This record gives sequence, C-alpha cells and structure tokens, in this order.
Amino acid sequence: MHISDFEYTLPSELIAQRPSARRDESRLLVVHRASGKIEHRIFKDLPDYMNSSDVLVMNQTKVIKGRLYGRKVQGTADIEILLLRQITETEWECLLRPARRLSVGQSVQVHNTYNGMHIHATLMKEHKERSERILSFSIPLTNNVLHEIGSIPLPPYIERSSDVSDEDRYQTVYARHNGSVAAPTAGLHFSRQILSALDAQGVQQVLLTLHVSWGTFNPIRVSDIRNHQMHKEYYSIEPAACSCINERKGRTIVVGTTSFRVLETVADEHGIVHPHSGETDIYIYPGCTIKSVDALITNFHLPRSSLLVLVAAFMGPLWKEVYRIAVQERYRFFSYGDAMLII
Repeated sequence: MHISDFEYTLPSELIAQRPSARRDESRLLVVHRASGKIEHRIFKDLPDYMNSSDVLVMNQTKVIKGRLYGRKVQGTADIEILLLRQITETEWECLLRPARRLSVGQSVQVHNTYNGMHIHATLMKEHKERSERILSFSIPLTNNVLHEIGSIPLPPYIERSSDVSDEDRYQTVYARHNGSVAAPTAGLHFSRQILSALDAQGVQQVLLTLHVSWGTFNPIRVSDIRNHQMHKEYYSIEPAACSCINERKGRTIVVGTTSFRVLETVADEHGIVHPHSGETDIYIYPGCTIKSVDALITNFHLPRSSLLVLVAAFMGPLWKEVYRIAVQERYRFFSYGDAMLII
C-alpha cells in the first residue's frame, strides 16, 4: 500500500478556521458501510442513528494551555514554546519556534507572569535527529500556572492565534483529565443537550482517556504505509468502562480515532476489552482486523495522515468516494470542521 493512495484534493477554503456557531449544529455526513449509502444531516440528528442497546465511548482528555511565548534572555529573539510532555516536576519535552535561536544552556523569559513572578526556561538538551527539545522551567508548571501564562495550542493548519473562545470550544464538554496538546476533535460536536438526549434514549456513555500528542499532525513519510511507526500516547481505561462495553447488547460506537485506538489496544482476539493504562503506539491500517468497534464518529482528516489511514481501514475503499463527496458538498475539514458517522 503506497502513501499516494491516501491523497485527495482539498481546497484551502474548506479548512475550518473556527468552529460552527453551536457545537451540535455542525454538519454530519452519515456513511452506511454495507450498502454504500450516504446521507447529509446535522449533528444534532445523531440520536436518530443510535439505539438504547448501544454504548457510546468517548475520550475525556483535556487540552492543556501549553503554548507559551517569551524572549531569549540577553537577546532580542522572540521564542514560542509548545509543551509536549512532562518529564519531571520542572522539565518538559517541547517544540521551539524558531528552534535555531536557542542553544543548550541559554534561557527564555516567558512573557506572562504568575502571581507577579517571572518564569524562565533553560534549554537542557536537543536531539540531533528530532525537533523536540528538553527545557527546564524555574517553577513547576502546574495547571494553575499554565492557566495564567499559557494559551491553547491550535493545530498548525488554523491560521490564527487562539483567543478566549478557544478555551471553551477547543475542549469537549466532558473533558476531565489534563494532558493533551490537541483536542480529540470528534468530541467537539457534542453538546450537553445531545448527551442528555442520548442518556434519555438509554444509550450508555463510557469514558476513557488518551492524551493526544503533537505526533497526531505528523504525516506518514514512508512510501509503504505498513512501515510507518506511530508515536506513543498515554491511555487509560477503567474496569467499569470495560464491563459496560463487554456486557452491551448493541453496538460499540466510538467517538474519534483516539477512542478507537484505545479499544483496539486493550481488546483481545475475541473483542473483549480489558482495563489497562500505559502507552500505546498501535497503528491501524487497511488489512488490520478490527476487533472491538462497530461504528465510528470522526472528523475529516489530513491527507497522508495515520488518522485517514485508520478511517480507510474501518470504511474500506469507500472512503475515497466519501471524501470526494464531502469536498463537492463543501463540508468543513479538520479539527473545527464537520463530522462523519460511519455505521
């Protein structure tokens, strides 16, 4: 399977720069895998496709305010810091922009202060073959600190700076556990009203956690997609969630590729899911056996991405026609774009 098989043409104006006016009023493209039937609906119509025996599985991760701005100490260079992963109480793996302006041992003073206190970050280590850097901060970057000094890190294809509205709209309404640098975007369409309607309908709602890493935006760079190596991401699923899924009478419907990857990580050969936490680098591509998922709610994904490859593995060759129609019908793409239900 060549990576060129996972290309499609997307006009730049279809890349959503802002979310829909209301979460549940984004468009919903419904794909029936068995028949190939396609429907055009609104996301608040989702309950029409769900039964009381179904289980809805959602990722409760929360995006941290992990984008910091500062200036090089004893210099004039402005530096942008993107926090990726906490290593110790004060050390973080980060991306810097521009990276070349900071050398090992040099420091950045963060523009925003915490309780009137200036915060410094010193470059401790850089990788020769990778873009990640290790920075040591002058104080621990707790959630309270990041809330004051950081901003929401919007994806690279959103060509604007984040603002106050993103602090709400780039989080799901059920986000609980801090740890992601990007949102599990399929969940952004759910309003509290939709969740209440599904609950009243008898649809069980199950939460798990996968902290989305910046690697989710990395394209596949190998010719043969089977040789791609996935990034690692932390996940956790509790015994109660597994019991609910395993004892279901109907379908397991997952919200997003992140929830999909967690279930496939913890599922045995019979499709039974088991409680666990750790890191997963599971890679799902056409030809893989899907063991635990019956339906998928997702957004429209980047060409040449592992997310698109996962959708192709679940939907089959029909994905190309679906994406052609989505472009033709002017659906909005990527993180703040419209949604797709694959059943």
